[in-house]
Amino acid sequence: QVQLVESGGGLVQAGGSLRLSCATSRSILSINIMGWYRQAPGKQRELVAVLANGGGTEYADSVKGRFTISRDNAKNTVYLQMNSLKPEDTAVYYCNAGGIGSSWYKGGMNYWGQGTQVTVSS
Repeated sequence: QVQLVESGGGLVQAGGSLRLSCATSRSILSINIMGWYRQAPGKQRELVAVLANGGGTEYADSVKGRFTISRDNAKNTVYLQMNSLKPEDTAVYYCNAGGIGSSWYKGGMNYWGQGTQVTVSS
């Protein structure tokens, strides 16, 4: 079992930045893949970025060059730095342990946080 708690969402103007945090209930080193996903109203949840323990990353094309996923092993926390935000980035952002939907996912672990709202105004 893994509990995930997200924070850092909010309202920001287009072009602004936010950093999301996701604290895990156990050592992040025991989780092979951590990821961020988002779901906009009326749309399916989509992968935003994942980070493997070996350091490999995978990003959605729509966020490449603007978002960066990282982690702090000592704090058991994964981050999503979001720069140059656009109104189309508005969504509920979810933290995930397992990396479902990524090229590395092989089944098994799949835990979700409660989500944090990000709203980008134009």
